[in-house]
Amino acid sequence: MSFPRRAGVLLHPTSLPGPHGIGELGSAAHDWVEFLERSRMKLWQVLPLGPTGFGDSPYQSFSSFAGNPYLVSPKLLVEDGLLLRDDLAATPGFAPDTVDFGPVIAWKLGLLARAFERFEASRGPIVEEFEAFASSQRAWLDDFALFMALKESLRRPWTEWDESLLLRRPGALAAARERLAGAVAAQRFRQFLFFRQWQAVRVHAHAAGIRIVGDVPIFVAHDSADVWAHPELFELDAHGRPTAVAGVPPDYFSPTGQLWGNPLYRWEVLARAGYAWWIDRLRATLAMVDIVRLDHFRGFETHWRIPADAPTAETGRWVPGPGRAMFDALRTALGELPLIAEDLGEVTPEVYELRDALGLPGMKILQFAFGSDAHDPFLPHNFSRYSVVYTGTHDNDTTRGWYEKTSTPAERDYARRYMRTNGDDIAWDMIRLAFASVADTAIVPLQDVLDVGPEGRMNLPGRLAGNWGWRFREGALRPAHEERLQELAALYGR
Repeated sequence: MSFPRRAGVLLHPTSLPGPHGIGELGSAAHDWVEFLERSRMKLWQVLPLGPTGFGDSPYQSFSSFAGNPYLVSPKLLVEDGLLLRDDLAATPGFAPDTVDFGPVIAWKLGLLARAFERFEASRGPIVEEFEAFASSQRAWLDDFALFMALKESLRRPWTEWDESLLLRRPGALAAARERLAGAVAAQRFRQFLFFRQWQAVRVHAHAAGIRIVGDVPIFVAHDSADVWAHPELFELDAHGRPTAVAGVPPDYFSPTGQLWGNPLYRWEVLARAGYAWWIDRLRATLAMVDIVRLDHFRGFETHWRIPADAPTAETGRWVPGPGRAMFDALRTALGELPLIAEDLGEVTPEVYELRDALGLPGMKILQFAFGSDAHDPFLPHNFSRYSVVYTGTHDNDTTRGWYEKTSTPAERDYARRYMRTNGDDIAWDMIRLAFASVADTAIVPLQDVLDVGPEGRMNLPGRLAGNWGWRFREGALRPAHEERLQELAALYGR
């Protein structure tokens, strides 16, 4: 699928400003859409939108289909009559520029519980909306709601539950649904609120001419409704524990590789079912976003198989993925798919062949461009038009942080000479380079638009804690930022 020449900004909703400790889908999200529109941006890229689990990572979600209820705006719930203004009067003094996930989650869950209590006494259109939502999403919502209710009740991973629940014996599931009926309904309600608010933001974005780029991790979290509800699709033992896990070998992010710990798929089982689970997953994602970035695209060709008991990702071997067969099944079911292949890391010619055979644009990262010579594939003069260029991604340092902290003296020298700059405005030098390139699509993290230093880094691969917390402060976006983005978009035809 070809893309028109355009530009956008990468910002996960958790990074939006506001008084409640985490970005939300209320006025700040709508203000952000309007900033993008005024800036002549046509794309807003987000990270996975699911409910976060281990390490608060959006790449370790409790479900591939659900939304993150911590993004629900309490102020919109006041407008809906589901909360009172007094419920927000005792909002803790959360930090304005970072997410302290523990206290934020506890406070948000308390508000959502109060909103559910009022909802149970409600009548009228919102109840009808909820019932229609619950009915239309039943294929994943029922399992997810029960899974989360059980997790909140038992407070441990599903592999440590009673065997009858672990193995999903019908009698045990029926008894759990009856025993936890209120908690299951509350989980459904949280999902209803998320999707209601998110779709309002998406409608606003579409009205402003903005399309949303979402993100689908190739692998799913082990402690998730996906794996619990469909254990036959994953490499698990009789007790639900992974027999092998995902990751990548040593690379430029980590000398010992990255041990992600996600269970691997039984691709042969998925193939026999016509890849139905993946079809459902992509269909659900494209109901939330307009374009999908496929994280770790190389894993569809071959992926790194690590023994489940290995201490690092250094021990492993490459094994085949589904290849083109899965994408053919997706296209047969869903039509032409607006996909971006995240083709970074240790990539073989076979991965590029699969990407090109599927007609997918790959990714170019400017921070990777200055480590060798003029033949480096990340230098803009080597780009193909059919690609997506970034200054950096959520896994990179900010451009200011890269220049001041992460890069080598040789890289900094090459970058200065390549861009004919002294480096004083390096983030915007790189933004200009991205916009000027022949790549059809240019996307830059908001941290680079704001010229934020290393304190704005979203994720350090391999670090188990301290990630995903960056937020920008109220008032940080100024007319000067809009004007600079407008100018570059006009100058370079985006």
